[in-house]
Amino acid sequence: MVHKLELFTAKGVKLNKIILVTRILSYCQKGKVYKEPIAIKLMSYIEKKKLGKSTYLYFVKKVSFMGKLLVIKKHIGAEPVMTSKEKYILDHIKDLSSEEFNFRNKFLGQVKEQISYSEGLPEMVELKSIRIDNFIEGKKCEQAVNTEFAKEFIFNSNNIEGSKIPPERVREIIETGDTKHSNRNEVKEVKNSILAFEYLKNSFKFNLPSIKRLYHILTKDLFMEGNIPYPKGFKAEEVIVGNSQTTSPEKVEEELTHLVNWYRNNKNKIHPLILAFEFHKRYEFIHPFRDGNGRTGRLIMNKVLMSARYSPIIVYKENKTSYFNALEKTKEGKLKSYYQFMLEQADKSYDYLLNVTGKY
Repeated sequence: MVHKLELFTAKGVKLNKIILVTRILSYCQKGKVYKEPIAIKLMSYIEKKKLGKSTYLYFVKKVSFMGKLLVIKKHIGAEPVMTSKEKYILDHIKDLSSEEFNFRNKFLGQVKEQISYSEGLPEMVELKSIRIDNFIEGKKCEQAVNTEFAKEFIFNSNNIEGSKIPPERVREIIETGDTKHSNRNEVKEVKNSILAFEYLKNSFKFNLPSIKRLYHILTKDLFMEGNIPYPKGFKAEEVIVGNSQTTSPEKVEEELTHLVNWYRNNKNKIHPLILAFEFHKRYEFIHPFRDGNGRTGRLIMNKVLMSARYSPIIVYKENKTSYFNALEKTKEGKLKSYYQFMLEQADKSYDYLLNVTGKY
């Protein structure tokens, strides 16, 4: 089944796009529920409609969330009025963000008491993520924002695991490709992290080969404590974290397969924030590798978020002890405290990203 949709560039040039229909989603528009085939990769576009002798322009944005689709359609005016989708987004960012938030908040409202002790925190995280998304599209600064995020994420993620490389050296490596930092293992660790982040965004799939590949990219040619090379593949011996036993080596593939299947079966059923935080928790308890589990786990958690159109988050190094404690206490049933902690990290991360988008 094939549908044609007329799209136009900012200068009014018609684009002939053939859109292959891959699935049917229900969506809401003006209070009504419709069925529409969806496989559109463009988030928003300028649509032209000819009525009589006049041609009218509309801004259209389609937002897919938890198997539902919101269509935002705004009348711009009749030609010769002309605008780009980017200009329209930036000129109306408050209203567009608010409309999308109201749509997504229906889902958030069902779980917010489950994930936070702080009134307003889940909503704040939700709205900030939407605003970041709109700013990035409006300013066409995705690559620049991704680069700035990578600098902050890699520094904090590696530091949590014991790296001592300072943030300015991480930035230097990302910007120039190298640094004179004396610990070459830590320099290589940053370089690997850059490649791992790119792989995560462009090629990672929720399956065991991708998880192994991510680990391989992250740890290639690195040495663990004691100058021991990182082993290939899943762990071959028992690993104890703190005082807790992790999944035994012979059950790693089975447990990871269950986790990946759990994600696939629930990605449109469980709220994405819970889905991401829960995936991370379960992954860390499996602890599939001898080392590098935290770094791979935080990357995959962000893939869950990004797949659901959330901005990625950073677990900050200064919150390392609280992070480990929050994970550990989930074994006592204290899930809400863990979710609360992760939401606080998301809120802090999104403040950083909003500040970054403000520079462009």
